[in-house]
Amino acid sequence: MKTEHFSKTTSLLLIATLALAMAGTVSAVDPKPIGADGLPEFVTADGAALQLITFFLFFVGYIAMGAAFVFFMSERNSVAPQYRTTMTISALIVGIAAFHYYYMRGVYADYGTVSIEYRYMDWIITVPLMALKFPSLVGKDAITDETWLGMGFTGICFTGALIMIGFGYLGESGALGEVMGASLGGWAGLILGGVGWAMIIVATGTPWTSGKGVDNSKIAPELLWSANALRWFIVVGWIIYPLGYLFSPGAELGLGDGNQELLAVFYNIADIINKIGFGVVAWMGAKKATEALAAAE
Repeated sequence: MKTEHFSKTTSLLLIATLALAMAGTVSAVDPKPIGADGLPEFVTADGAALQLITFFLFFVGYIAMGAAFVFFMSERNSVAPQYRTTMTISALIVGIAAFHYYYMRGVYADYGTVSIEYRYMDWIITVPLMALKFPSLVGKDAITDETWLGMGFTGICFTGALIMIGFGYLGESGALGEVMGASLGGWAGLILGGVGWAMIIVATGTPWTSGKGVDNSKIAPELLWSANALRWFIVVGWIIYPLGYLFSPGAELGLGDGNQELLAVFYNIADIINKIGFGVVAWMGAKKATEALAAAE
């Protein structure tokens, strides 16, 4: 009873901290003009449909992430103790994203600029956390001792995440372009980032195969659906990100001058689907496993 009360108190404190941090942030200096409808004039101007969609998705992004944070923390105590770490990780992912989306929305509303810096600050934290969902959900017995390039499951996932996010940022920021030439640097960032993505797939597996680090035969039947759903997100859901990268103005891939709004639309949709969806399927698996444990008692 005391543990349950402590968990509920901790959840409320985390939710309150998130709300206060967002409410306490200050607006940018010299923001763009605001129209009579309360929206930045540049998103409601004639022919600005894409700008309005971009602003809308930033707004929906941070509200949806914040709501998912509250949901996952509220549901944490409804699952068996061994699955509460999974719920905590799910809440951390969307909670961290909510902070960053709040700032990204502010930068876009005030300056009309899509910030890749806040985006990659979010990804460098949340992508490794998403990989940790597997051991926390399927259990340590399902994580194999197999290694790849001398690394186990955690090492492959974290190294892959750093490679994917690191080269993606170097490509979009133009850093690789300064060394290799604009277009070549952008493509190098995309391809090398894809290597990191492939490493994570090698470790976690696909919906059809076990990974180097996960043994399907040792995953409880009620959890296998959720484990495969997480793999679907990684193998298929993450494809949306490189599609957005193609429109990055900083990557200069030779596809015109790029389009920051299309870049943001793809990234925002991908984040909403993958971050929240990742947590929901993990919660569903944890609930099923909890019911199975209760029935076996």
